[in-house]
This record gives sequence, structure tokens and C-alpha cells, in this order.
Amino acid sequence: MQNTKDDLLKKLNDHTARVGVVGIGYVGLPLAVVFAEAGFDVIGVDPEKEKVNAINRGESYILDVDSARVKALVDAGKLKASTDYAALENVDAVSICVPTPLRKTGDPDLSYIASASKSLAPHLHPGMVIVLESSTYPGTTREMVLPELEAVSGLKVCEDFFLAFSPERVDPGREDWTTINTPKVIGGITADCGEVAAAWYGEALETIVPVSTCEVAEMAKLLENTFRMINIGLVNELAIMCDRLKVDVWEVIDAAATKPFGFMKFTPGPGLGGHCIPIDPLYLSWKLRSLNYNARFIELASEINTNMPRYTLSKIQDALNIQQKAVNGSRVLILGAAYKPDIDDLRESPALDVIHLLQEKGADVAYHDPYIPHLDHDNIRLDSVNDLMAEVAAADCVAIITNHSAYDYPAILAAAQMVVDTRNALGKAGKDNPKVVRL
Repeated sequence: MQNTKDDLLKKLNDHTARVGVVGIGYVGLPLAVVFAEAGFDVIGVDPEKEKVNAINRGESYILDVDSARVKALVDAGKLKASTDYAALENVDAVSICVPTPLRKTGDPDLSYIASASKSLAPHLHPGMVIVLESSTYPGTTREMVLPELEAVSGLKVCEDFFLAFSPERVDPGREDWTTINTPKVIGGITADCGEVAAAWYGEALETIVPVSTCEVAEMAKLLENTFRMINIGLVNELAIMCDRLKVDVWEVIDAAATKPFGFMKFTPGPGLGGHCIPIDPLYLSWKLRSLNYNARFIELASEINTNMPRYTLSKIQDALNIQQKAVNGSRVLILGAAYKPDIDDLRESPALDVIHLLQEKGADVAYHDPYIPHLDHDNIRLDSVNDLMAEVAAADCVAIITNHSAYDYPAILAAAQMVVDTRNALGKAGKDNPKVVRL
């Protein structure tokens, strides 16, 4: 055991270890680039041929990773990609960065983790370290990944290979906190597993935060996003309460935010979006239900947040009602489809729910997003409108769903017949304006 561990640590320390990244999306590609820039030879494995071909051409498909960085690494022979798990046959370290969405029923969909574990297992060899990064409930690494790897390979954890969990902390669009400088929590199946994984990541990332077990690391990730999800649910309900009380919720939040201690500012919106906050807490509540425990805060916050697209619909109905118009047949322009400003990430975006609800009511829906030229989701098949200001003027109602900084909000307000502002993008100009309905 000691020789296996020492040999691997030496390879990691002198950067002769070969690295594999399974899943080269929003999490995996930035991680692969950082490892390659640290001097490791890296191969990304992904079932999507388009992604693999793009990487091998030296092209990035993620805004946070510049194509010039990818091309420099590909040209130097430090980065490549494949659709074949056999490419991992000779690697020494593998990060699994596959999606963990929810099923339609709200249950966790761990099929991507199961598939990755099953596909990796035949290529597992002595002196290898595996780190799962996909967000999931506590126990997944030990109860799901480990048995698959051991059963197929015949190898034993901590004797032949090392297994750990390290939650991804990717916030698309950020430039201050990136893969390389965001502190990295790592917990192993055993202490030795955690030590090896921490040594590996420590060769490329600035700050490593070791914890005692993979379950602690898995739970830490869920706490981070459950904290945000519950507080967003709180301010979303506050917005509904302030609407009933005829109080400006945005002014209330700004006033509370002047307190220099004991308060953290969260803002309401048309619903939750992104790869973590709408999903991760529900992994925890699902796990707890199997232990006969009801995670009440999570369930309540989820109920409030899930209802926000419908609440947004009611605000659009209010705006049209002011003009004595019905939703059915009205032209509604959605501004912003991405789940947050200034990125091209559509995952779990509330804009999709708002569009669906409007279409069900018979509205003629169009959208504009400078980062997302096409929508192809369930029954939505739309292209971003070409002439934004012409569409703004022609629409019966403009709904600001994602407050991209590229929009000229004063011009939009001047040209629009009615505006529903779900993000306070118009600021003071929208307050008490008869053309504006605010969240």
C-alpha cells in the first residue's frame, strides 16, 4: 500500500502523472485547462463528439475559458479529448465531472455517475486516484461509485487505488473567483485517499481544504447551495408579501443591506436557475426522506421558488390588463433567457418556464438574448429576435427576466408599451412609472 501511495504521490509532485477528466462541460473543461496549465498531460473524455472535436481543434465552447488558452495547450500536446474511455487506460488521476440533474419526478438522476463509474472501472489500475466532483447526496461516493470500481476491477480502495470527493464550485461568468483560486474542499474514502487527492489538486489549485471523509465534502456542497436556495426563497416570499402590503421590496432589501453585520443581501427574481441551486438541495431532501425525515425548510423554499415563474406570469397579466388586453393573442417579448446575467448558460433557467406558461395561455412569445441565439427546449423552438428595439416597440409587453448588462434599459423603457421588471433592472426609473410593473 505504501509503495503504491508513495509512487503516485511522486508522480503527482513532479507532474509526470497523466490526468483524465470525465465530462468536459462547465466544470470539467476549466478544470482540465487548469491541470494542463500546471504542467500535467490531460485528456478529456466526453460522449459528445462536438465537444471532443472542438477541444482537439483548440476551440472552447465555454465563455469562462478562452479559446486561445485551449489552443495553446492542444498545440503543446498538454490537452486532448476523446469519446472513448479506453483513453484513460494509462492515466494516473481521473476527475469525474458529469451532470447530476433531477428527473421529472424530482428524484435525483445519478445515471451519469453510474455510467461514468461503469465505463471507467475496466480501465482502473493500481496506483490510480479518482475524484468525483458531481454534486450529489452524502454517501454517493462510498455507496455507489466505490462498489462499482472495486467489483469490476478487482482492486481494493486505499490498497490499489484511491477515491475521494471534491465538490465543484463553479459560478459561470465570474472573473474574481475561478477554478484556480476558489478554495477546494476534498474528502476521501480513507485518510490516505484524501491525502492523495489533496496532493494532486494542490499541484494546480491555490487553496485545498481537506475534510475527514467524502460524506463531509458531499454535505458541505449541499449546505452551500441549500443556504442560498432557502434565502432566495425567503426574499421571493418577501416580494409577494410586500406586493400585498404595497411596499417596495427592492427599497426594503437595499435598506436592510446597509446593516454592516448579521445580514446578507439576497434578491428576488422570476425563479431559480443554474446547475446547482435549484437541484442540489433537493438531493438532500430526497436522501433524508429515505431516512424518514422531512427537510421542511428545503421543501418550503422549493415550493416558493418553483412558483415564481407563475407569479411572474401574473405580473405580465397585470401589465396587459392595464392596457385592457388579454394574454391570449398578445405579443410578449422576453428579455434574457440565460439563468443569470452575462453568460450563455441556459440550465434550469426560469425564462423557459415563463415562456411555457405564456404559450399555454395563448401569448405570441418572442425572446432576445445576446448570448443565446436559439432556444430548443421541450416544445419551445425560438430564435432570438434580430432587431431588438423594433421588437421592444412592437410588443404589448416586455418582460425583463435576465438583466444582462448589455441592454440599454433607459432606451427599452422609452420604447416599450409596458415593461415587467423581475430583476429591478430599471432601478429608480421603474419605480412609480405607469409603464412598469415590478416584481
